[in-house]
Amino acid sequence: MTYDEAIKYIHSVSNFFCKPGLDRIRELCRRLGDPQKDLKFIHVTGTNGKGSVCAMLDSILRAEGYKVGLFTSPYIKDFNERMRVGGENIPNDTLARLTEKAKAVADKMADPPTEFELITAIAFEYFKEEQCDVVVLEVGMGGKLDATNIIDDSLLSIITGIDLDHTAFLGDTIEKIAEEKAGIFKEYSVALFGEVPPAAEAVIKEKAAQMQIPLYKPSYHRLKIASFDLDGTLLHYKMRHNIKLPLLGSYQLKNVALVLDAISLIDDVGLFVSYEAVKEGLANVKWPARFEIIGKDPTVIFDGAHNPQGVRAAVQSIKDYFGDKKVVLLTGVLKDKDYNDIAKVLSEVSDQAFTITPTNTRALSAQEYADVLKNEGVSAIPCSDVSEALSLGISAAKENGTALCCLGSLYTYGEITKSLSGISKNNL
Repeated sequence: MTYDEAIKYIHSVSNFFCKPGLDRIRELCRRLGDPQKDLKFIHVTGTNGKGSVCAMLDSILRAEGYKVGLFTSPYIKDFNERMRVGGENIPNDTLARLTEKAKAVADKMADPPTEFELITAIAFEYFKEEQCDVVVLEVGMGGKLDATNIIDDSLLSIITGIDLDHTAFLGDTIEKIAEEKAGIFKEYSVALFGEVPPAAEAVIKEKAAQMQIPLYKPSYHRLKIASFDLDGTLLHYKMRHNIKLPLLGSYQLKNVALVLDAISLIDDVGLFVSYEAVKEGLANVKWPARFEIIGKDPTVIFDGAHNPQGVRAAVQSIKDYFGDKKVVLLTGVLKDKDYNDIAKVLSEVSDQAFTITPTNTRALSAQEYADVLKNEGVSAIPCSDVSEALSLGISAAKENGTALCCLGSLYTYGEITKSLSGISKNNL
């Protein structure tokens, strides 16, 4: 099997966007020899922030010298980003070989695995083969019935935050979603959760109490900011001082507090991490598409915010960095998101937008989204493609002396960065 054949097969295995349940992944992994049973995990779920938290943990643990597997989704540019070891994507030939191995057993199953289940099993195989010391494992969606939850135990279970998202699959209340996410808690383990609504906190605490496991929450009042600008943040948290964080977005500050507490907790269960590794790992962490500066003159920022909680966090970051200055938006969303609420929040920081239709079968059209934004007082122009929107957005930002902020869907990142690169070359 070639790499292209592997990717084609992975994308062809199921028409289901989501098909909750653990029976298929259990059978698939059993037929593969249960590779997950030979690994140690830090399991991370949450409506927003889980990718950033995973990236920080991965960078810190690698700085300490551990061989770290990192499993995340979705990918931004390259499918292979979803499974990494030592900071490097899985090689094409390795992915092809492991996919062929998984295919041989998956094709014999009466109830075949979904795409995400297949990818998860392949990742477990890869991490076992590479003899990873620890795997930072990001939940795909929810928690309790997510394919990653086939693991028997974890060093630490983390819930980054909770808001209404994927309600068709996870439930239509905060309590139901909290219950799904707390489903990753494991007996004899430790759990940590970030900022969540009171109703969600009550569910999380009840779940931890039922399982009789220790539960922790960051002391956000002990987070102190020494400097904060578009070059990064210098912060102090508890007894850790002068921590440099290059990741932008004011929402990352609470993520880093969560990560620092996570490091302390895994240290307690035998995974030692030095203060020097913490500082080095955070200073060198990279996580694209989260309030990332992708262009200058004018400043062009991309943020993958795609639900109300994420957009509120991105809008707060815009306010923190740019004050009362209105920014220009380039935005597109999926139709299964609460785009009316998203548009209302965006109107707080912009009165001019250029809309696109994301390359996804679940996309809301540029015209429909423009109409929604107009109802919130934002002058919105639907564009035929990313290139047109980017050109118009850059011109408007220059004319207004402000920044162009691109957000609404991670699926647009590749197109936007590629088009921006083309525009920059043409202007040389």
